[in-house]
Amino acid sequence: QLQAFGGGLVQAGGSLRLSCAAAGRNFNRLAVGWFRQSPGKEREFVAAISYSGGSTHYTDSVKGRFTISRDFAKNTVYLQMNDLKSEDTAAYYCAAATIYTGNSYAAPYNYWGQGTLVTVSS
Repeated sequence: QLQAFGGGLVQAGGSLRLSCAAAGRNFNRLAVGWFRQSPGKEREFVAAISYSGGSTHYTDSVKGRFTISRDFAKNTVYLQMNDLKSEDTAAYYCAAATIYTGNSYAAPYNYWGQGTLVTVSS
């Protein structure tokens, strides 16, 4: 089971680091993605990392501001979010997949955590 945490209220231009943790060693064998959803909007892909950590990709709107990484010793994937903007306000969800596709589709992700809310005030 995945658990996402680290959300909160931050001013525009600020930073937050989200964490996605799971029990069990299998988590380190899974690709992990972050998605977000704002009220009234569809779920949106944010970033993903391969099971090895060697490959990552991002949606264009967060490139250069967000960084996804993983700590194998802690069974945790992080999403470092810098220079936050009001449009980043959303519930953020982490998800895991047995394959890393390098695209933004949610279909490969079999396991989902609960969301953590990020609110950016302008």
